[in-house]
Amino acid sequence: MEEEPLVIFMSGEDDPEKAEERKKSEELRSLWKKAIHQQILLLRMEKENQKLEASRDELQSRKVKLDYEEVGVCQKEILITWDKKLLNCRAKIRCDMEDIHISLKEGVPKSRRGEIWQFLALQYRLRHRLPNKQQPPDISYKELLKQLTAQQHAILVDLGRTFPTHPYFSAQLGAGQLSLFNLLKAYSLLDKEVGYCQGISFVAGVLLLHMSEEQAFEMLKFLMYDQGFRKQYRPDMMSLQIQMYQLSRLLHDYHRDLYNHLEENEISPSLYAAPWFLTLFASQFPLGFVARVFDIIFLQGTEVIFKVALSLLSSQETLIMECENFESIVEFLKTTLPDMNISEMEKIITQVFEMDISKQLHAYEVEYHVLQDELQESSYACEDTEPMEKLERANSQLKRQNMDLLEKLQIAHAKIQTLESNLENLLTRETKMKSLIRTLEQEKMAYQKTVDQIRKLLPADALANCESLLRDLNCNPNNKAKTGNKP
Repeated sequence: MEEEPLVIFMSGEDDPEKAEERKKSEELRSLWKKAIHQQILLLRMEKENQKLEASRDELQSRKVKLDYEEVGVCQKEILITWDKKLLNCRAKIRCDMEDIHISLKEGVPKSRRGEIWQFLALQYRLRHRLPNKQQPPDISYKELLKQLTAQQHAILVDLGRTFPTHPYFSAQLGAGQLSLFNLLKAYSLLDKEVGYCQGISFVAGVLLLHMSEEQAFEMLKFLMYDQGFRKQYRPDMMSLQIQMYQLSRLLHDYHRDLYNHLEENEISPSLYAAPWFLTLFASQFPLGFVARVFDIIFLQGTEVIFKVALSLLSSQETLIMECENFESIVEFLKTTLPDMNISEMEKIITQVFEMDISKQLHAYEVEYHVLQDELQESSYACEDTEPMEKLERANSQLKRQNMDLLEKLQIAHAKIQTLESNLENLLTRETKMKSLIRTLEQEKMAYQKTVDQIRKLLPADALANCESLLRDLNCNPNNKAKTGNKP
């Protein structure tokens, strides 16, 4: 009663119902704020949980993909070396091929294998430009997936046959088989001439175990186009026939007893080596061994499959010679030979790194074409009368031509190798010179700063004497030598 009416009016104590309502609205507003804030937190937590689950799924998928026993142990020092090289991959810098060869020989970490294959592909492309006529069509992977392929049935049939025991591909129409289908479908649409051929699924499967779909597609294009593996999948199979002839000639020249034993039992390379070459050994051999073969293929190309085949056969030559008939030899080559232990695999990989058969392969390819030409000509000319004499004459002429071609080819390859080594040396020297020039420029700048500081500290008369001395030295650079010769 003693308070002023204005104070009572402002305080609102004359209306307790309104005060209560105001209090309730404030409480409701604070509750709404808390609820909204909590809802935002819950949504954020849900998103983070989804990200964590996705990363866990990715890690689990990666673990399942790389479920194979490695061949060779990769030391920590090698892992550090590869990390440095992979930085160059992102910067697209040319690395020393001999250094890469040494690092690859010492081992490849399974977890980084996909990145290393992409690095090796980049290094190859930096040195070898594919002619425009041989380049694949410029169509993206996503665009190809939107199209339909006529090879769909053949691809679907082979999905269950590709690595049927591997957990990533074993589930019918699971994640692995769907990715494999997408990759094979995209390539069949990209390469109309090859389309889809049995064997490509194993190559694509190995790539998918180490990288994403799009990355695997790029690496499949690299193997097929840049390194020329697509030739062996063409419908006429001409390249595969040449490869079988080359392997036969390698056995003839390097392992004559084994060659004779296989010939006596009518075992041609096409019986056992054709699936090796078409799947790059992935259909029959352990994945750890296949991964190491792929390591070298990305570095050296198609000749690797010959080196691996020759090493496999030579390593088991004694046991093959003990097989006495056609059935036992075929059984040994298809089942016993791929069942190797880790030490045997490591030994074969070491042999492959040390082997060089590029000259012989080129010579055998020329020899094959000459033989085919001569046989074709003789088939036109040869009639029923005196066929043997004509064949013998053609054979002797062919041998002479073959020897001449071999000599010319060896000389040409020797020159090419010399030029390539000279080019590598020049590039290395150029890099070193550039580095030296940069160092000298930095030193010059440092010396210039020092001279400027000295000029600030020296008196004017001493500075004038120094500058005159420097002018004399610049005008007569031989003065130092002359004064040095004085007694």
